[in-house]
Amino acid sequence: MFEIKIDDAKYWRNCVDAINSLIDEGSFNITKEGISLKAMDPSGISMVSFFIPNKSFSKYNVDKSATVGLNLDNLSKILASSRSNEKLTMKEADNKITLEFAGENSKRKYKLPMIEVRHDSNKEPNIEFDSFVEVQGDSFKEILKDATLLSSYIGLKADKGTFMIIAKGELGELEEEHLDKAEFIKKLEVSKGAAATFNLEYLSKMVAPCPSNSAITISMKTEEPVKVDYSIGDATVSYYLAPYMEN
Repeated sequence: MFEIKIDDAKYWRNCVDAINSLIDEGSFNITKEGISLKAMDPSGISMVSFFIPNKSFSKYNVDKSATVGLNLDNLSKILASSRSNEKLTMKEADNKITLEFAGENSKRKYKLPMIEVRHDSNKEPNIEFDSFVEVQGDSFKEILKDATLLSSYIGLKADKGTFMIIAKGELGELEEEHLDKAEFIKKLEVSKGAAATFNLEYLSKMVAPCPSNSAITISMKTEEPVKVDYSIGDATVSYYLAPYMEN
């Protein structure tokens, strides 16, 4: 049994949307330390890893660890109904999750059934990355948006002192080069150059929930999955995306 309360329901919605951007169902692991989730997307080319510590909640009563499987599409739709200044309390009872929204003079309650979620191997890839690039999140989103005008894939290349973004398609080509002193680059650490090409739609979905004015960290190794990290308040979310390989 558990009872968890958060003072800003919209904040929890933002956290769930970051997970729901890749998967439509998943299992939350609720422990005394916090709430986590790891899952592969249905296609098997990407993964999400999420954690929010107990300090993010105004009330966090967890008797024992629990695994809660939920349809994330349905959960996201319900959380989208949250209004300004509403608080959210989540409880477990009779194999259902109760979501109670409370405003100043009103409250409403939803109940969602817990579901069995298929668990494949959800271990994070063990990669010794060669390059780490921290960029402005809003600017990176805009670059990816521009790239979609020309291609379905995007190349990322990190070298000492430079970070490049390349998109090529039948309609044309985009190539951006940013020096490590550019405003767009917050940090660039390269022990060895790294380059790979990725599915642009998936990468765009990953970064879309990143809060405005937040930084995104991109960890790379040539022809290995890229790791994308950012924070949502105290919560952290990491994504892995396998590189695109031409036949």
